[in-house]
Amino acid sequence: MASIHNDIPLPVPARDVWDAVRDFGALHQRLVPGFVTACTLDGDARIVAFANGSVVREVLVDCDDARQRLVYAINNERLKYYSASVQVIAEGETRCRLVWIIDMLPNELAAYIQGQTKEAVSAMHRAFPPAA
Repeated sequence: MASIHNDIPLPVPARDVWDAVRDFGALHQRLVPGFVTACTLDGDARIVAFANGSVVREVLVDCDDARQRLVYAINNERLKYYSASVQVIAEGETRCRLVWIIDMLPNELAAYIQGQTKEAVSAMHRAFPPAA
């Protein structure tokens, strides 16, 4: 099983990033605008449209405010297994880290998913720029 780890430093308070992460239906507006172009809630899932044209259904598995951790899963014809966690960790009052871990099968798609996560990380940095 492939495991993709992203440890993303952000120059904003953890509470601001967590508020965007936990807003499950606003992915395209708050966390990764531009990378995700649309997001629609469907019960406990969100239908996510990406800038590259792909669309996936992501199911909310857990949203833990105390740990500032959200878990979601994808199950479709291309991905046999996909589980991801996003956790926001404070580093003082004005900085934080977002730790995004994806475990997935098949392994052959790992390079593609890793490339997509790099684009998502760039979008996060644009969404949370350093204070001027």
